[in-house]
Amino acid sequence: MMMMEAKLWNDKREREMYDNFAELFAIIKATEKLERAYIRDLISPSEYESECNKLILHFKTLSASLKDTVPSIQRFADTYKMDCPSALYRLVTSGVPATVEHRATVAASTSNSASIVAECVQNFITAMDSLKLNMVAVDQVYPLLSDLSASLNKLSILPPDFEGKTKMKEWLSRLAKMGAADELTEQQSRQLHFDLESSYNSFMAALPKGGN
Repeated sequence: MMMMEAKLWNDKREREMYDNFAELFAIIKATEKLERAYIRDLISPSEYESECNKLILHFKTLSASLKDTVPSIQRFADTYKMDCPSALYRLVTSGVPATVEHRATVAASTSNSASIVAECVQNFITAMDSLKLNMVAVDQVYPLLSDLSASLNKLSILPPDFEGKTKMKEWLSRLAKMGAADELTEQQSRQLHFDLESSYNSFMAALPKGGN
């Protein structure tokens, strides 16, 4: 006598839901593993940041689609007995890689070279131009601001409370609370462009005269 195969789902919609649950579970586990690897210096800061940004954006997209069935990520983690405190902090609370939070420490040995200044300028211009081209989706804006924040934090000549650093951190935190497919409103886009332009002017004024 053949035994009936037990199914977790009754229809295609339920199956998709459980597939998404499995994917969310995997993202949280992968983030926890990545955080631990970074803390133990088993992965370089650049590799960590690249992978972490991918996981964060993937998490945002998935959690946005699951907001009705999974209103609380913490509850989801508790339900499936996931011991992943670092992942939950990174994905839910922080929303940015640890390297973005602690760039000054990570890049302490980085000199104030002309290449880093050029990188900052390029990132400022790219971010402002993207807004002018109406690239206002979170998954378009977030990586640009993350790159800009990273490059600004490489320059030790800029104080921790430098306008550009604080503004970008505020925007990254704000975007982290939105879904990947969400778009900035016209007002938000104008404000971000204003903040970028203001920060760029402050950045240029802060550079040592004579290129030193």
